Amino acid sequence: MRIFLALFIVMTISTFVGAAEVAVGQRLVEANCSRCHAIGLEGASPLAKAPPFRAVVKRYPVENLEEALVEGIVTGHNEMPEFTFDPDQALAIIAYLNSLKVAK
Repeated sequence: MRIFLALFIVMTISTFVGAAEVAVGQRLVEANCSRCHAIGLEGASPLAKAPPFRAVVKRYPVENLEEALVEGIVTGHNEMPEFTFDPDQALAIIAYLNSLKVAK
């Protein structure tokens, strides 16, 4: 019985921590990315050539973005500014992007 209780507590805490990390990531992309990109499950991007994040996560493994988020994302076009995040912020952004993959 204690083992089941311990597993339940661990799973509950993990779910809460995961949800909190996703929420932090969502706030970060809202503040830094939503000016150009659609960051949610619906809607068009404000900048037509900026792909919606829900499409990006289907095309690219978001875990590969961790280093770029920390070292600075630079793209080949001038419209996108360079962004840098600390490692915890990068992980939160990746958690949020992953949440877009599993949602339908």
